[in-house]
Amino acid sequence: MERPDTNAAFDARIVRDPALMGGEAVLRGTRVTLRTVLATLAEGATSEQIVADFPSLTIEDVRAVVAYAAASAEEDLPLAALPAQR
Repeated sequence: MERPDTNAAFDARIVRDPALMGGEAVLRGTRVTLRTVLATLAEGATSEQIVADFPSLTIEDVRAVVAYAAASAEEDLPLAALPAQR
């Protein structure tokens, strides 16, 4: 199965602007940081609860945050060593 282009999922929704929130990544058109959304998810909130708490967001925005975090983690995590072949 081919992976969707996750960059497209978050490139249109996530911005960094030095004049906004100190340059921290935010969802376009809001002052809601990715850090806030990720922390709220980590606390156990659902996407629907986040959208209820932050009405300027959509479910797609929350998905874009998760995709962005996953892509960032993929870039930062070292590849696991493969087991030796016998």
